[in-house]
Amino acid sequence: MNKKKIHILFVDDEVQFLDSMKKRLETRDFEVVAVDRGEKAIIAARQTPVDIALVDLKMPGINGEETLKALKKEHQWMEIVILTGHGSVDSAVECTRSGAYSYLQKPCDFENLLEVLKNAYKRKVMNKNQIEEKRMNEMLKASQSTSARDILRRLKEIDSGGP
Repeated sequence: MNKKKIHILFVDDEVQFLDSMKKRLETRDFEVVAVDRGEKAIIAARQTPVDIALVDLKMPGINGEETLKALKKEHQWMEIVILTGHGSVDSAVECTRSGAYSYLQKPCDFENLLEVLKNAYKRKVMNKNQIEEKRMNEMLKASQSTSARDILRRLKEIDSGGP
């Protein structure tokens, strides 16, 4: 895996959607591991470093909420975004209580999704490195560009202990 890229674990039982989103995310410089079941997600997260998991809620076998709980239990710093076409207020509240960073409805605007992923990764880096938000924003301002891709690159450098 590329250490300079943000690592995303994408879990969705809709294979065409999974493949399409994987390609779109990879063109935005994410390293994506895509699996179609919650059980596979738990195994993949044990075998590959993951920064953010993007998890569908309704899947056969282990559903998204159970996958969320298992991933959070084993991977303290991983941020998890629920992306679902079958959501409700109750499930959003429950997932948030279980540690989800965000809860998005399908179809989701791709630029909005990128913004949520950027903010989830920022939170992961802040929590892992115990950085206050004010200091993090100052560190990011030192980055010359305001493009989402450059900000994500700078966050990855901070996470890796780089310049």
